[in-house]
Amino acid sequence: MKSKIPITPSIGIVGLGIMGSAIARHVIHAGHRVVGFDVRPARVRDLRRAGGLPSTDSTALASQSDIIITSLPATEALTQTVDALLQIARPRQIVIETSTLPIEVKRQARARLSARRIELLDCPISGTGAQARNKDIVVYASGTRAAYARVSKVLDAFTRAHYYVGPLGDGSKVKFVANLLVAIHNVATAEALVLAMKAGLDPRTVLDLVSDGAGSSRVLQLRGPMMVKGNYRPATMTLATWQKDMAIITEFARELGVATPLFSATAPIYREAVKASSQEDTAAVCTVLEKMAHYRR
Repeated sequence: MKSKIPITPSIGIVGLGIMGSAIARHVIHAGHRVVGFDVRPARVRDLRRAGGLPSTDSTALASQSDIIITSLPATEALTQTVDALLQIARPRQIVIETSTLPIEVKRQARARLSARRIELLDCPISGTGAQARNKDIVVYASGTRAAYARVSKVLDAFTRAHYYVGPLGDGSKVKFVANLLVAIHNVATAEALVLAMKAGLDPRTVLDLVSDGAGSSRVLQLRGPMMVKGNYRPATMTLATWQKDMAIITEFARELGVATPLFSATAPIYREAVKASSQEDTAAVCTVLEKMAHYRR
């Protein structure tokens, strides 16, 4: 007889950064037993204070979890996590992989896990860290529909909405499209607000007025206030992480032979912002546009 995921499964979360910690809090609030691991001990301590159970490593976490959510910064971190899960190899365990990584990396991870009857879903997130804290993020899930159905209630716990979009990898493809737009909207927001400030307008008033008009966007509403204040910490998405995401999208479009002139035009602006401080929020591109406009607050 096949084992089944419990009605209230135990959830393991690997990676407790901006996104992972927000996900953990919502899943704990939903009544799940949450076990968490991160390479940074301070993040694990924060999880304990939030009501979660700390784990010493991913292998120990895997032994206690029915469903595992991964929120990781790089390919190497996913590879190491898969190595750890295979040491326990619990059949019918499901991995909800939420990171922004190359599709081939996720396919390789899925192949290794499926050989031990562990299923991986590609479930990237659309939204910022601030949105994650407010349960205002969207997940694009891809993989088998059966596995998606089994984790649907867990996704409900930390998202505003989630969608099944097709075979593994399609979720990442949708995320790449979404992030291409975010990259452009973010720089466009900074460009518009710098124009307003140099024209002698109050940026807060302009933000309120434009947000109510045809030129509005979610990025304008989320990152515009940071640009108005000129304060880019704490980051909801660091420039360092965003630079990694942009490189993935650039390669994805190149492989398909798709020109991305607007997206490509934003790249040097982000690179300049990274030089100043890679740990600031991506809204800090506003400082680059201010320098280009010879504007000082």
